[in-house]
Amino acid sequence: MPPTTAAPGHIGNLTVEQQEKLRQLWNEIFKLCGVADPEEDPESPQKKRFSLFRRKNAESSPTSNGSAPEAKDGTDSNDKHGQTKQFQKTLESQTPESIRETIWSMVKQDNPDALVLRFLRARKWDVQQALVMLVSAMHWRHTEMHVDSDIMKNGEAGAVQDEQTGSAEAKKLASDFMAQSRQGKSFLHGLDKEGRPICVVRARLHKPSAQSAESLERYTVFIIETARLALEPPVDTATIIFDMTGFSLANMDYHPVKFMIQCFEANYPESLGAILVHNAPWVFQGIWRIIRGWLDPVVAAKVHFTNYKAGLEEFIEPSRIIKELEGEEDWEYKYEEPVEGENDMMKDTETRDRLLGARAELYKQFEAETRTWIRAADSEEGKQAKAQRDKIAEQMRVGYWELDPYLRSRSLYDRQGIILPGGRVNWYKWGDRKETAPQTNGTAGDASASMEREA
Repeated sequence: MPPTTAAPGHIGNLTVEQQEKLRQLWNEIFKLCGVADPEEDPESPQKKRFSLFRRKNAESSPTSNGSAPEAKDGTDSNDKHGQTKQFQKTLESQTPESIRETIWSMVKQDNPDALVLRFLRARKWDVQQALVMLVSAMHWRHTEMHVDSDIMKNGEAGAVQDEQTGSAEAKKLASDFMAQSRQGKSFLHGLDKEGRPICVVRARLHKPSAQSAESLERYTVFIIETARLALEPPVDTATIIFDMTGFSLANMDYHPVKFMIQCFEANYPESLGAILVHNAPWVFQGIWRIIRGWLDPVVAAKVHFTNYKAGLEEFIEPSRIIKELEGEEDWEYKYEEPVEGENDMMKDTETRDRLLGARAELYKQFEAETRTWIRAADSEEGKQAKAQRDKIAEQMRVGYWELDPYLRSRSLYDRQGIILPGGRVNWYKWGDRKETAPQTNGTAGDASASMEREA
């Protein structure tokens, strides 16, 4: 059954100590962004921004159960993705305001606290390391992958256009991207027993030389970002099925494996619920030994090897296992091409800018209430500020879905009526689902809304 209560370390189920860590991280974020409460310390803003690396990181950061994790200084295996260097590079190259704008751009339909808590949990409640990780992920999204300004903005329709009229380089990139979409190398469909969206990766369809590494990375990010939009609180993770049926060494490609590891360990923390390696042939045993050595132990612990329908039934209801995987659900992947005019709302820049302006005001209000909550958490003023933050977070969620068609190119899942206006998700054609779906009038439509707020 899907969860009906928030998991430990999530909104609605935080210890007093974890709430304090959350406030501390918000304060550190605000310092970087230049919107923190003024301090008595006369240090210049630039010196304050770099003071993080002058502090000793050896201080213990108690976890939710009271134990202290090992100290992390950014130089050991905990920094295998080079996040400290990215953090420093960001501070050196961006202004506080640009950092602020980019961090807020990461928040879509998410509750801001839920997003920040992902980084705290991933770094075992070490505030400084969570900050480094968050800013590094922001840098990766904005500067390296151009997630919002390119991949999601242009989407499938942009790729189809580039196939027809782009430069030789753009045509190649677009054709590679669309080939993977059309063949369904990976796709999203349905929910597991925990209510987590399922992504199926058909390993047998991958041919290492059939597409460029860049197109494969863009396609991977596109699928992950689309899956993000399909998360319905309190569920905040997804399940990946690597269908190894028909897999051979000709399909093996270590580059995309490494890229996916980087994505989930460094840039989309706490996003994986389970990884099911299904029907793996004997030849995969040696490959797995290599891959396992690259994985963080926390991620490796989420990997399960399954065989036949019975193996999948541990995680997915039989009626929701698709026939391709020997299940009962009569469903198959069919790609639908972009429809002319489906992104016309993106041309309405006046409405887009008006909605962005309203959203920017909500950011300011959320920051102001958060500063009060940080400053006086236990006072009546602090409690009122916290309640107000919850209301603003809900306004931001509703507002994102109003803004979404002006910013994001429509995907297959929009065209097929799976991702619906207002953030409703309809994998199984359940009709309106009014009794359970989030509404667009600013009120949550299911019991999970109350879990999104601290008591």
